[in-house]
Amino acid sequence: MRTMRSIGVCLLLAAFAVGCQDQPKPYGIERETFFPSRHREVWAVAPAVNLSGQEVDPLLQADDLYEQLQQVQGLTVVPVNRVAQVFSALQIARVQSPEQAQIVCEQLGCDALIVPTVTIYDPYDPPKFAGALQVFRKGKQELVPNVDVHELSRAATPPPGEPLPPPQLAGFKQSVGMFDAANGTVLERLNNYAAGRNDPNGPLGQREYLLNMDRYCGFVYHELIHDLLRSINN
Repeated sequence: MRTMRSIGVCLLLAAFAVGCQDQPKPYGIERETFFPSRHREVWAVAPAVNLSGQEVDPLLQADDLYEQLQQVQGLTVVPVNRVAQVFSALQIARVQSPEQAQIVCEQLGCDALIVPTVTIYDPYDPPKFAGALQVFRKGKQELVPNVDVHELSRAATPPPGEPLPPPQLAGFKQSVGMFDAANGTVLERLNNYAAGRNDPNGPLGQREYLLNMDRYCGFVYHELIHDLLRSINN
């Protein structure tokens, strides 16, 4: 009888100990982004333009942006390597005029070309990133079927290190922003973004977005995309 009572007490203490343990933190729910149109569109991502003065990989930045655009409901995104192939065929390193963007869209069969620009790139904790997204929508005018790639590569070319000229086009939209993780507002937006996108029980938690620059860039592009789509909707 005493043995059975001891066993009962042990089971009760074990159940109490389990109940007192910290429960795993639940995953958050990330905010979804929707393209403001009834019709699905096809967008292509150009290699990034680097004006930061730092060593920044244009294709890696384009991949970060591509990953974020894929999460936008209502958009189909052309892989970055396909855009790079068209650039190579046209003998251009980057889009430097609305005319070039129009031809690239025609070659890819897409509705718009989005060009990321990096102006500040500081990966050290707390990271800083400033940049812009420029969208060139395909116009309705017909293009000349035989493109002179030499003329195209020289067309409206700005001086080295200069950003794209601001075209007066109905289909042109852009989003610009500076994101310093030392800023409390930016940090709050980062925490909201990280909810549902990282393991809350991992060793770093949401700090991983401050220590991994690729993840931080993904957050910045997510915010720039959100602002860009909001301007398209207006």
